Amino acid sequence: MSISARAAVARIPSGPLAMEAIEIEEPREDEILVRIAGVGLCHTDLVFAEHLGIMKAPAIFGHEGSGVVERVGSAVTKVAPGDHVVATFNSCGTCGRCDEGHPAYCLSFAPLNYGGRRADGTSAVSIDGETASAHFFGQSSFATHALVNERNAVAIDRSLPLELMGPLGCGIQTGAGSIIHALACRTGSSLLVVGGGAVGLSAVMGAVLQGCSTIIVAEPKPERRAMALELGATHVLDPSAHSLADCVRAIALHGVDYAFDTTGLSHVIEATVPCLAAHASFGLVGVPPRFEDTISLAINRLVSAGITVMGIIEGDVQPDDFIPHMAALYQQGRFPFDRLITRYRLDDINQAIADQHSGKCIKAVMIP
Repeated sequence: MSISARAAVARIPSGPLAMEAIEIEEPREDEILVRIAGVGLCHTDLVFAEHLGIMKAPAIFGHEGSGVVERVGSAVTKVAPGDHVVATFNSCGTCGRCDEGHPAYCLSFAPLNYGGRRADGTSAVSIDGETASAHFFGQSSFATHALVNERNAVAIDRSLPLELMGPLGCGIQTGAGSIIHALACRTGSSLLVVGGGAVGLSAVMGAVLQGCSTIIVAEPKPERRAMALELGATHVLDPSAHSLADCVRAIALHGVDYAFDTTGLSHVIEATVPCLAAHASFGLVGVPPRFEDTISLAINRLVSAGITVMGIIEGDVQPDDFIPHMAALYQQGRFPFDRLITRYRLDDINQAIADQHSGKCIKAVMIP
């Protein structure tokens, strides 16, 4: 048996997505069928859709889904039909990194999240009898329904606005989690956030929670700089107007204790290093425009100043703990990530992509 659904399907690199009828297999023993209530649009979706090199066409993306559990496999105990869940990244749960509490660095992360197939090489999704690349981040939630694994489904309070919760599974989690967990910014410290999109602004909210005393956001779009100030940034800069290092050191004379890049742009990352104080930490989360992009950093500068450069995936958090924590802070009014969100119909996903790319919206969430 199979489940009939609809999904936004990518068939041409960088081309528009088309809503098509799909068939999803019944959940296997460790799988969950989720009726999607809302799904966030993330830059990572667009990077993979631009190439269709790993996820081959026809492909279904989307990895910030939230929804209602409709069916569960025979071995699933974590959730039950009717539960509200956020779908996050997938992990194996058995490798050394998962055992150490770092599932974002699971030794099977790439095939489980980017491979377009289950771990055994099969796909649960087909279109007119043709196998589709799905299981993106263990979900492929640009759809009315998605097949999620027990490992990457996180139950949340049913009183929450379910359609808005999906971005907690990736973009919001990455921004806030990187500041709170991976970098663990100290109370009273200084932080530079490079890029004022959803991830960067989530980092600002995380820095407020951490008690950072100086929170600087470098962002070329004025409306996003204004939002950063509203969310708790102490200073904002237009990096296209002046030297980033000169502007930052006019605020923090000896440089910042922490920097956080969300752009993935080589020249921006290289320009950020001179902004760092001695013994600073620099977190990188941005996905570069090309997978093969590299950066050039002065070795003497890194060594003599004791600077740590850290790649970060998904904030290096335990989603089962961190997603409910973020949701609880939201309920308390201390983590207003919903201010970043603009709603769209899933059928209007191409408009949502255009608006997010142009800066017309910060975080698009599509409602099936």
